[in-house]
Amino acid sequence: MPYFLAVPPKKLLPKYNSETLQVKALTPKTMVHVTYLNTNQWGRVPCNGMIYYNNDEAVVFDTPPNDSVSIQLIDWIENNLKAKVKAIVVNHFHGDCLGGLNAFHQRGIPSYANQLTIDLAKTQNTAVPQNGFNGVLNLKIGGETIENRYLGEGHTKDNIVSYVPSEKVLFGGCMIKENNAGKGNLADANLGDWPKTVARVKAQYPDARFVIPGHGKWGSKKLLDYTMELFKP
Repeated sequence: MPYFLAVPPKKLLPKYNSETLQVKALTPKTMVHVTYLNTNQWGRVPCNGMIYYNNDEAVVFDTPPNDSVSIQLIDWIENNLKAKVKAIVVNHFHGDCLGGLNAFHQRGIPSYANQLTIDLAKTQNTAVPQNGFNGVLNLKIGGETIENRYLGEGHTKDNIVSYVPSEKVLFGGCMIKENNAGKGNLADANLGDWPKTVARVKAQYPDARFVIPGHGKWGSKKLLDYTMELFKP
């Protein structure tokens, strides 16, 4: 579901477009940030993250794949939204989620992730999130509660989802596929649990209006159904 069909244009937040970073409004308080990861197998892959902004505070979900684009994103939020980035939440341990994490740490922005993500990141040559949680982490941003929850294995053993109740926006990350997508990177996947975990996501967030996958076009809860069907045994 394109954002311009869901929200009157006059209420949308600013947008940004460069060769390395795009920011696209989804609702009046949430945006998708799109950056690019260079891969040997799939070439230059667009990667989705999310921004939630309220009362001069912001939280970012997933970093760009490198520090230079993370700096670009942080600067855009501070200069255009006039908001202080209060937290960065990492969806799972792959580079398209935390490749630019050091830039956030250098700005004094605390990072949060599933404890499994921290454990896995420590085995890689990568930045490591600072604050771990098990099960559920609620963050207060501008007076609103943002929920981050681990519901099981799928794309990776540590992948989480994040939900903004006031906006009814679910950030599914790479566990959720865009319509007509293939299965993608399965190097760390649990194919047996994947559709079961997505079913738990759907049951946990029945009111979700928008669903953001890790790559490609966002849409409605139909993306959850598509993903379950794609990985059905």
